[in-house]
Amino acid sequence: MAPQKASALGPTKGVNIAHALADMAARQGATPAIFAPSGFDASGRRRYVHVTYAQLDHDSDCIAAGLATVGLDRGARVALMVPPGLDFFALVFGLFKAGVVPVIIDPGIGTKPLKQCLGEAAPEGFIGVPLAHAARALLGWARGHSRVNITVGKRWFWGGPTLADVKAAGAEALSRRTDDPSAARGRVVATEANELAAILFTSGSTGIPKGAVYRHGNFAAQVAMIRDAYGIRPGEIDLPTFPPFALFDPALGMTTVLPEMDFTRPAEVNPERIREAVEGFGVTNMFGSPALLNTVSRWAEAEQVVFPTLRRVISAGAPVPATVLARTRKMIHPEGEIHTPYGATESLPVASIESRMVLEETAADTDAGAGVCVGFPVAPAEVRVIRVSDAPVERWSDTLLVPTGTIGEITVASPTVTSGYFGRDAQTRLAKITEERPEGPRVVHRMGDLGYQDERGRVWFCGRKSHRVRTAQGDRYTVPVEAVFNTHPEVFRAALVGVGAPGEQVPVLCVERDPATASSSDEDLVRALRELGERQDLTRGIAHVLVHPGFPVDIRHNAKIGREKLAVWASKRVST
Repeated sequence: MAPQKASALGPTKGVNIAHALADMAARQGATPAIFAPSGFDASGRRRYVHVTYAQLDHDSDCIAAGLATVGLDRGARVALMVPPGLDFFALVFGLFKAGVVPVIIDPGIGTKPLKQCLGEAAPEGFIGVPLAHAARALLGWARGHSRVNITVGKRWFWGGPTLADVKAAGAEALSRRTDDPSAARGRVVATEANELAAILFTSGSTGIPKGAVYRHGNFAAQVAMIRDAYGIRPGEIDLPTFPPFALFDPALGMTTVLPEMDFTRPAEVNPERIREAVEGFGVTNMFGSPALLNTVSRWAEAEQVVFPTLRRVISAGAPVPATVLARTRKMIHPEGEIHTPYGATESLPVASIESRMVLEETAADTDAGAGVCVGFPVAPAEVRVIRVSDAPVERWSDTLLVPTGTIGEITVASPTVTSGYFGRDAQTRLAKITEERPEGPRVVHRMGDLGYQDERGRVWFCGRKSHRVRTAQGDRYTVPVEAVFNTHPEVFRAALVGVGAPGEQVPVLCVERDPATASSSDEDLVRALRELGERQDLTRGIAHVLVHPGFPVDIRHNAKIGREKLAVWASKRVST
């Protein structure tokens, strides 16, 4: 896949992602926008409810107008704790239209971190289902900050308006307006590109989640880059198994089909539910984490299931193993594509690679310890690799750069790069670099990832900077080392961790067995892996190998390994 060209990202004023929904509603108002599962009919078949683009546009208009009637005006921050569904989409676009700032936190991070995140974001409003409000009242979430509490569903003891109340008040307010009701853009606040649009908290896989500050220009750039990089066109049908990605669908003109699944446990998805949605709606595009693709592709291979309508699969959250890519290719249209974008909450997409390049070119190098190729930068993103440092870098200088092929920290400059973290000045200084240019300054984001660029400009990922094992003989990088051991047929995945103080750490390899291929004893597997490691310099000297019953993983994708927790586990079993 060659570097992609992106279209112009639009003006600096009047930039609001909700304009895209209004435009799509004008173009394809009768087209279904969202399908959501809603129980079963009398014959036992799954029933779906849906809204058209016109209905979604109207509902979000009413919400936008209604927010002002309860005291939530442009710039107000509002915590949003509503599960994926028709109300969720209408609320998000209603908030955008009103210029109100949604604060979105993954509830799976746990009650204590969630309380801390809400305390940092200090939302002036709280919109949630009854269970979320009960937790807010009992656990003190956003206490002292939230003055407007809106319930999605039945009103309970905490009082305040319901979403139905807000929509009704908004509909009445719209009916009294003298401007032309068909002028959709008149019902969307003309926010500027650098105006705060949302606070999206990271997954917290390396600590307490941080609230990435999104501007309206960031969202506009993301839509343009994703559309152009993958050739997405209005009229497609998407099955997003990761809810945040689904928010792009209405802006891209795709019909969203929400699957029946627990979005916090994608690895445990029932493949029959995926089959039901793909075949029932003729799904053309699917977004899924590597863990979900692993589960579904194993099932599809065993059951000899093929989805001929599925022409594009996009997977993110962690590198997708070549074996999973190969199985997934068998279950989609023969000319279909599987794209793996690389990026982070703070900047997405950064780079991307298609499955054919992995299977035909880079997989063998990955197995030999070269790292994981994540592809070419997605234009107009500019990727550069700098010297590894744990200290802040205030100003950009080309003297920071390392030579081509040398491992360093990956950085990106792009219109999708967020400006910082809300209420986290110290973390912002560690992650952002100001680059002065003739046309004006821009923010360079430090990905916190180690890697390099090859002679063709492709980006190779070698692991998180915070996960490097710092031994007395030098640093060892997780992903290249782990890939060598992942080639063993009985290994599902390996994780390299360090035990001891940085600079004197002992490398320890933790291994999770593949239940489908496991045949030897743990002792025999450990012996075989030690012998495998001694065959090349990259892995030589790793004497400690531990078999783990099941790696801890992130709640969002079920794919990022919790190496911090593994290191604690390993430290109790290895003496330094």
